[in-house]
Amino acid sequence: MSTQNTQKPRSAVEIREAFLSFFESKGHRRVKSSSLVPQNDPTLLFTNAGMNQFKDVFTGRETRDYSRAASTQKCVRAGGKHNDLENVGFTARHHTFFEMLGNFSFGDYFKKDAVAWAWEFVTKTLGLPEDRLAITVFGGDKDDGLPADTEAEELWKSVGVRPERIFRLGKKDNFWAMGDTGPCGPCSELHLFRLKGDFTGAQIDAHAKRFYGELDESEHGSDAWMEIWNLVFMQFERKEKGGALIPLPKPSIDTGAGLERVTAAVQDVPSNYDTDLLQPLIQEAARIAGKTYSAAEAVTAQGDSASMRVVSDHARAASFLIADGVLPSNEGRGYVLRRILRRAIRHAQRLTKEPSLYASVCAKVIETMSAAFPELADSRVRILETVKHETEAFLRTLDRGSAILGEEIERVKGAAKQIDGAVAFLLHDTYGFPLDLTQVIAAESGCTVDVAGFDAKMEEQRKRSTFEGSGEAAIGDLYKALAGELKETEFLGYERVDAEGAPIQAGKITAILSHGKRAQQLLAGEEGELVLDRTPFYGESGGQQGDHGNIVGQSGRADVSDAQKPVQGLIVHAVKVTEGSLRVGDEVQLLVDKSRRLGLRRNHSATHLLHRALRELLGEGVKQAGSVVAPDHLRFDYTSYTPLSDEQREAIESRVNQLVFGNFEAQTRVMDADAAVKSGAIAFFGDKYTTLANVRVLQIGPSMELCGGTHVSRSGDIGFFKIASEGAIAAGVRRIVALTGPEAVKAVHEEEQQLAKAAALLRGAPKDVALKTEQTLARVKELEKELDALHKKAAASKSVELATTAREIKGVKVLAARHESGEAEVLRELADKLRDQMKSGIIVLAGEKDGKASLLVAVTSDLSKKYRAGDLVKELSKITGGRGGGKPELAQSGGGDPALIEQALAKAYELI
Repeated sequence: MSTQNTQKPRSAVEIREAFLSFFESKGHRRVKSSSLVPQNDPTLLFTNAGMNQFKDVFTGRETRDYSRAASTQKCVRAGGKHNDLENVGFTARHHTFFEMLGNFSFGDYFKKDAVAWAWEFVTKTLGLPEDRLAITVFGGDKDDGLPADTEAEELWKSVGVRPERIFRLGKKDNFWAMGDTGPCGPCSELHLFRLKGDFTGAQIDAHAKRFYGELDESEHGSDAWMEIWNLVFMQFERKEKGGALIPLPKPSIDTGAGLERVTAAVQDVPSNYDTDLLQPLIQEAARIAGKTYSAAEAVTAQGDSASMRVVSDHARAASFLIADGVLPSNEGRGYVLRRILRRAIRHAQRLTKEPSLYASVCAKVIETMSAAFPELADSRVRILETVKHETEAFLRTLDRGSAILGEEIERVKGAAKQIDGAVAFLLHDTYGFPLDLTQVIAAESGCTVDVAGFDAKMEEQRKRSTFEGSGEAAIGDLYKALAGELKETEFLGYERVDAEGAPIQAGKITAILSHGKRAQQLLAGEEGELVLDRTPFYGESGGQQGDHGNIVGQSGRADVSDAQKPVQGLIVHAVKVTEGSLRVGDEVQLLVDKSRRLGLRRNHSATHLLHRALRELLGEGVKQAGSVVAPDHLRFDYTSYTPLSDEQREAIESRVNQLVFGNFEAQTRVMDADAAVKSGAIAFFGDKYTTLANVRVLQIGPSMELCGGTHVSRSGDIGFFKIASEGAIAAGVRRIVALTGPEAVKAVHEEEQQLAKAAALLRGAPKDVALKTEQTLARVKELEKELDALHKKAAASKSVELATTAREIKGVKVLAARHESGEAEVLRELADKLRDQMKSGIIVLAGEKDGKASLLVAVTSDLSKKYRAGDLVKELSKITGGRGGGKPELAQSGGGDPALIEQALAKAYELI
């Protein structure tokens, strides 16, 4: 194209850095991407926009030490209202994972600077041709009484945009709202003309008019124009659903530009999949599969190239989700991840039967994106182990699905010749078969698929995977409102908790909650929540449970049963007033339960040392997946698909105790969050450090963590560490429960007592219990062999006696008898002996075991086609009430009423 910039296309890495550096030069703070798992918004399934981590800043519920920010945010859109996973890979710009470049103003600059800087970055820094750009602005809305955004329109003209390239669009396209209530405002978008060829400015003007609906709406939805940047001007607030829009006192800016789209524009390629963000992944898939990628073929959504796109997109989504702590499961975020993984694996299998292809592409994601997102390299082992495990499990599932489809085709071939929609959905949802694959296989056998039934089941599944929020949103809004209104609660509990040699700590009640609403007082016997201006009570966070204790005022007293930290900066005390009353404004004394706090400190510090020991002995890929720090124990969940061996468990326990006995000082520093991470500190699962400017860094020996909890002064204060249990709690997640201090010593004493009892029973010393047990088990095995030999001898003797009682019915020898044993092995042994002696015949044996009837039917091979043992045992089980089945020559049942055994035996002769 004649107007294409002659500058060489920049790489995605350069574009990302150029964006952040550009806005740093304009006074913005470079802010790290937040996790894909939202930490401060229970209504979101995944982080899906750059502004998510700043939501509370925009609403005024949170303040930061900067008013301008720029970020490149990891985003995932899959599940809930974005649950259109099946389209990803088949369009030019649709993804599950993407990066959102954004610049933000929190009551600082507004439209003028936002417009000027956007135009400067796009045209000067990136060098996109001005004559191929168009702008959309808000055209007004009569229902809300909102005029067109002429201010933005004039600002675009002032930076050089011709009026012919500025288009007014309606509320649907150019007005943004955070929700039914809250901040909102008009937005303005930058669009790029994408058609190849030597177009004049007038021709592009005419094309733009057609595209934006002034002359012809037929071109809407085409790829001629691509949105590359959206500028949201937050200038209004809606207090209630459907209510009037009120101008904000401090308007803000929220912008978003998808890095994939911007890169496609700069590199002048037809789709995001042709950029250097995704091509290395696509080429890795092509290399392993021994095939060639074709962009033209991919556009048709058919063949190998479309599958390569799916694998590349889903490798990014899965790698980033796993790195941020999401693991495959059957609900919530884990369910969405599992669907992404299974779809990718299915497309990888279309390319090659080599099972490692998808994991190799995920490894390529780690290689190419770790420089910008170090968490990928830190989580490499976990990512690849999870993908490998899911691949192996899913391939087994695919084999079972093929068998199910084959059985369904056989079932319907002679009838309606239509695969039931429920079966098609089962194959899709559980076994990974897309509908088109089921249709192809069915058509090969002359069958169709009930698509309407399949669609109905899919709709049910969409509802299941729609994220309704955690249920915390309503009460969470009340807490957020309090945090915005009140000063941050000053936490006093790091150094001391009560009056040892100092005045008892005092605070002032600033708010009272009762039954989820604001109140002015609590009377004796009433329960509620207190907020104070300062407190030594630790609010539950970071896995550490909240403190207990007492609050005492001049007019009343309350027991504190819990302390929580529902939002940043707010500590809430759950109380029951035991005497008098407590009112807002009361000065109170605060007494924390010292004994409970001591246990919490020991166990929290021990959790850090356990994490360090696991990473040292099992590898840095081990990640925390959750924790609970209680006063009497600690619980630590970590990522692994393999259980600890006895040797590993002992080594971990020994390493933690080595760190305890080393008596290392617990050193705490307050640092800038980015500097803390760069210094080697790691964050515990679920902590909200990305939203804080400064964080507490705790170092105990080789362990260095970001942590706001309370801890021992020296590691020796932990006393002693003992693992109580270790086991799996979910696929890829294991749990260690451990004890410290007095609880650990108590557990050891209890084990010693049990060991002493066992030694006494075995008539030996505690140190000889293992040897004595082995000797006893060996003797038991010998006795079992002797008993088995006696059973066989008795069976042989019994068989001779029973064989003489066989009846002949229509030329067939039939023997039905009760045996004193109902053991299946004994009955089978006896039946074998009888068949050998009778040569030809039917044997029915019955007995009683554990109060239940046992039945066995044996048929010699010459009779098994006419008299099937499985059919006979099912009929006899109907009498006893048991259940069973088997092969034509041998079948068994159990679980019936032993009082009906004789009746069943008599029925055997009638059946023959």
